[in-house]
Amino acid sequence: MEYVHGVNRLGQLARKYWFDALVVLLASEAVLELAVRRDASEAPRTTLWFDIPAIVVMVLPLFARRRYPFAGPAAYWLIAVAFSFVDGWLLPFTGAVFVLGMASAFLLGNLRDAVQARLGLLVVWGGAAIIVYNLPNHSSSDLVFTPLLLAIGWLGGFALRERAAEAEAATERAAQAERERDAATRIAAAEERARIARELHDIVAHAVSVMVLQVGAVRHKLPADLAEDRDALTGVERAGRTALAEMRRLLAAMRTDGDGVELAPRPGLDGLDALAAEVDRAGLPVKLHVEGEPFALAPAIDLSAYRIVQEGLSNALKHARQATGADVTIRYLPDERELQVRDDGRGSSMIDGLGHGLAGVRERVRIYGGEMTAENSNGSGFVLTTRLPVRSER
Repeated sequence: MEYVHGVNRLGQLARKYWFDALVVLLASEAVLELAVRRDASEAPRTTLWFDIPAIVVMVLPLFARRRYPFAGPAAYWLIAVAFSFVDGWLLPFTGAVFVLGMASAFLLGNLRDAVQARLGLLVVWGGAAIIVYNLPNHSSSDLVFTPLLLAIGWLGGFALRERAAEAEAATERAAQAERERDAATRIAAAEERARIARELHDIVAHAVSVMVLQVGAVRHKLPADLAEDRDALTGVERAGRTALAEMRRLLAAMRTDGDGVELAPRPGLDGLDALAAEVDRAGLPVKLHVEGEPFALAPAIDLSAYRIVQEGLSNALKHARQATGADVTIRYLPDERELQVRDDGRGSSMIDGLGHGLAGVRERVRIYGGEMTAENSNGSGFVLTTRLPVRSER
């Protein structure tokens, strides 16, 4: 483990300081070449005591590029131009200095600030032209092609910066889209919870109303000698009516302006035939399959099961491309009820991640402690499967 940690640490250092190591290597090569080839005809006329410190001073600003991204590489060129006036042979003598010039030009082109990057091109071009001009035996072609080569180094850095900027913009757009999807999912889940609460209110309110009516009927039938029992039932009836009034206030607070009062009976799985016929008229044939022995269920679970199938068919109708039909399977198991909606199209609402229907289904399933899967099938089509723990009302 220590060996692996050491290798990883070494890799991190190499990725962080590889450019610094390259600068040190090139500067060392330039110093060595100046020392070895002193007798060459094109060798600098100045002494080593000047040449070696000059190379060191010239490359030092490159080590400050992280803190001064523009000033560091630009200072390299300004110092190089100054030394070219002292000895025109000093910089062109070694190839390593030319490579360092290409590296500094690349750094200037790679600046995030476009204005500074373009100003860096002027620094590179002007500095290279002055250095070539100070070369004693320069030609007209040298004044053109040498700055052009160094400008190509700047162009490489500029192109890489543009590519990195595009990658960052794409990453930011993806992150923004992810945040929007998360927000949309949270909103959809909140809306579905509010809808479920309204539906449960109606179910519970109906049950409480029946209880209050039954208590009132029993109270009226009690004989006069059971006054205490009649008073107790009166309290129960009063508490029930108070609860109903509070539930109506709660529903009014939860209902938005666009929510109308639903007067139709709450649907259940016994209404799937009508739902299938409606979807069929909309252009998607639906086949219903029932497995197991049907039995009566709690109204809230029965309603949620209907809503799940309704949402599954709605997704198939809206999002499945080239679908020719859908199959709805209801499986009655001893401890749970499985609902499956399958279509034979080639797409689903999960492809773009913006559909809210599945988020609502997932919220319903979560409330009742069930399970949900939504995925593309191996062949074609999309399959929505939910399992709801149930308690028989037989």
